Amino acid sequence: MSTQSSVNAPDGLPIRMTVLRNSAGMDVTFMDYGATWLSARVPLADGSVRETLLGCATPQDYLHQSAYLGACVGRYANRIRNATLKRTGTTLSANTPPHQLHGGPEGFSHRRWLIVRQTPNEVVYRLHSPDGDQGYPGTIIVEVSYQLTEDNSLVIRYQAETDKLCPVALTNHAYFNLDANQGDARQHRLQLAADLYLPVSAEGIPDGPLKDVTGTGFDFRQPKTVTTDFLQDSDQQKVHGYDHAFLLTRAGDDRVPAAQLWSADQRLQLSVFTDSPVIQFYTANFLQGTPARQGRYQNHQGIALETGYLPDSPNHPEWPQPDCWLTPGEIRQSVTRYQFSARAE
Repeated sequence: MSTQSSVNAPDGLPIRMTVLRNSAGMDVTFMDYGATWLSARVPLADGSVRETLLGCATPQDYLHQSAYLGACVGRYANRIRNATLKRTGTTLSANTPPHQLHGGPEGFSHRRWLIVRQTPNEVVYRLHSPDGDQGYPGTIIVEVSYQLTEDNSLVIRYQAETDKLCPVALTNHAYFNLDANQGDARQHRLQLAADLYLPVSAEGIPDGPLKDVTGTGFDFRQPKTVTTDFLQDSDQQKVHGYDHAFLLTRAGDDRVPAAQLWSADQRLQLSVFTDSPVIQFYTANFLQGTPARQGRYQNHQGIALETGYLPDSPNHPEWPQPDCWLTPGEIRQSVTRYQFSARAE
């Protein structure tokens, strides 16, 4: 079901809201500005419903925050060093000077997407990005589909095609707090199916080769509470916590969870399945002051698990992951599934 909000986007037109529901009692909400995922309300074993996604009180608040809450991010999610594509000699628009983050100052998260199809359990958005947009070469057409299934999964499918060689990495920047948005999300337990992570500088730019997680605070191959090794090493201290890309052990295999997250009260579990090679794990180290449904969020109140590519991948063809460059005539497709499971009382 879609409704027209009383709030206008920067283009002067009303924001359109869409709610999907399933027979299990779960509902998810989106808006066409930024193709943004606003809410994920999940039924628990006792019949109550719990909000699992950080979000704002009104659509207007989303226009005045810089945390990318629930937004569809592109053309290239994550950071590109010096806002430069060495392969094509292209200079991009920098929004964290001198670097580019999440597609530039007016990336896909800051655009009106067209609703091209909608059913009771799916909504599909499309965006046209012209040649030179944020400095990127080529005209690109992208689609994102959000589908709510009967097993309380949100399936996100991305598709892109271009008429010039261009790097593409689309993701959703949802922040999860499985304890109904209450408290410090670092009390969640996390498991990541990853043997390697990428160290970064204080600016979030890769500053060394991939590292083995063995014997480090980045080893989440067995479930552990996020606070267990928080800030216990220099790689975390540079960025005030976890904000790192993990190269998935079974990259491209979306049949087994790439990540699993458990609420502090153990009543809710989130499993992430993806065919992308990487998950960026972020502990919301700079969230403080972001508008919330009530008041404002504090640092570490949410956890982001963004599927995609390693940061600055367009400039690192040597890294062991699929090529992030999209060629003319190619249709790039990827899928990520967030499955919510209530745990028995």
